[in-house]
Amino acid sequence: MARILIVDDAKFMRVTLSNILQKGDHEIVGEAENGTQAIQLFEELSPDLVTMDITMPEMNGLDALKAIKNKAPQAKIIMCSAMGQQKMVVEAIEAGAKDFIVKPFEESRVLEAINRVLG
Repeated sequence: MARILIVDDAKFMRVTLSNILQKGDHEIVGEAENGTQAIQLFEELSPDLVTMDITMPEMNGLDALKAIKNKAPQAKIIMCSAMGQQKMVVEAIEAGAKDFIVKPFEESRVLEAINRVLG
């Protein structure tokens, strides 16, 4: 069972992801709605894994990813993106993201990505 931090500005998306992950026997240790909160919670909670939305207010997922990887190079982060954000996904992978999942979330794909990254 992994301890997971969910980062997404849409409450609906956090709830959806949370339900999928809990079905997969993972524990949700925290939720953040922007990059600034994500960095803060990452430091407080030291989760095993972070799911990070790309497009968010205040600080986007790409900047938050870079900030977290800077402080904790071992951090496991999976990006969540809507269709048509390929360029940002490539940038995120180059910046150290381990994988990405596309919205709308497909349960089997989400769990597969999580388990592969935790592997």
